[in-house]
Amino acid sequence: MKIAIGSDHGGLELKENIRKYLKEEGIDFLDLGTDSDESVDYPEFGYKVSKAVKDGECDLGIVCCGTGIGISISANKVKGVRCALCSDCYSARMAREHNNANVLALGGRVVGKDLAIEIVDTFLKGKFQGGRHERRVNKITDIEKDNMV
Repeated sequence: MKIAIGSDHGGLELKENIRKYLKEEGIDFLDLGTDSDESVDYPEFGYKVSKAVKDGECDLGIVCCGTGIGISISANKVKGVRCALCSDCYSARMAREHNNANVLALGGRVVGKDLAIEIVDTFLKGKFQGGRHERRVNKITDIEKDNMV
């Protein structure tokens, strides 16, 4: 499994903690920036991570900004990406099991470091259940076909 990760300046510290966790767990990742606390625009990094997932360069993605809101909105503008903003482990598990989410968004100013790592771990270990959930995810895909180029 390979994970794309990215953040703006507001999510940088959290992204760095996630990098450390991924290294410790032996999980391959691609860091798409940012690398400093200088102010940058979150849409750029939401897009980079989502494109890496969409193009198959990475299996899943993790994006961080101050709240996780802006970067999750940006990430969801890429066709085929289902980005879930999660602040707890239950939501992360349901995002994978029921929604087949392929990108996780976290807020660096909202979620503490230890909880964020638990959320990431839950998200990465989650598996899509299919069944009745597949029908619903397929409806999301149908909406994309009608509304995204």
